[in-house]
Amino acid sequence: MLDKILTEYLKYLVEKRSLSPGTIETYKRHLSPWLSFIEKESEISGADSKINSVLLRKYLGKRRQAGVSVRTLAGFISALAGLQKYLGQTKKCEKYLCKLSRLKFSEKIPDFLSQKEAKDLFEYINLDSYIARRDYMMVSLFYLSGIRRAEMAGLKISNFDFNKHIIEVLGKGNKVRTTPYGAAVSTDLQKYLEVRQDFLRNRDSQCGVLFLNYRGEPLTVRSVDRVVKKYCMKLGKRVTPHMLRHSFATHLLENGADILAIKEMLGHSSLGTTQKYTHVTAEQLKAVYKKAHPRA
Repeated sequence: MLDKILTEYLKYLVEKRSLSPGTIETYKRHLSPWLSFIEKESEISGADSKINSVLLRKYLGKRRQAGVSVRTLAGFISALAGLQKYLGQTKKCEKYLCKLSRLKFSEKIPDFLSQKEAKDLFEYINLDSYIARRDYMMVSLFYLSGIRRAEMAGLKISNFDFNKHIIEVLGKGNKVRTTPYGAAVSTDLQKYLEVRQDFLRNRDSQCGVLFLNYRGEPLTVRSVDRVVKKYCMKLGKRVTPHMLRHSFATHLLENGADILAIKEMLGHSSLGTTQKYTHVTAEQLKAVYKKAHPRA
């Protein structure tokens, strides 16, 4: 019964809410353990027993004991709220509704590169093959456009306006936005497209996706992650696509960009999501103040 409910809900999120596969997987990951838990509890206390806040607190306690962070549990509560709203439309499922707790957690300041570290990414470059040039181009676009992993994996050549230096990006919830990628990378991009064309001559592929694997097929989101981490190992630290996205936003703020413009480029639906980057620069300002002011 509960497996069927979750399957129907996830189908609803895809068809009616147009959520991305990654978001659907996150909902499933949050809700599956909860549904397994209440199924076992129902077997113990009886099939007709109703879910209540005591049972929810018991579940949250077990998850905390298992080492799950408060931040992750807050994500679960958010996912559960969406499921309960969906179930509230059907009276048959009333027993699965209960009052939800609100969890507070401290917002972690995102990891990011310094401007020097970002510059070092492009200092020593070996571009003697399609794969090497592809990897360099991907890291460049992550840092110069701030797009997400899934957005990078889905980029098509047709998404680029090469004259205006902008990309049309299909983001979360199938929302389309445009973001600049900078004239500095334009020459590298044109060269990459030439190398890509030569690469495909010996392969039976007419794929319009920008970044391809060695078989001439689109990269998966997971492959995008691996490519970036491998390329950036020469920095001597672990760098992820998300770190490059954070670095993009942070460096724009450090150099005086308007936060509303950054919000639009990142594709955030809420300004509050973008404002976490102001905490990063605030910490840097405090460090400069303590170092430079005589009475700090």
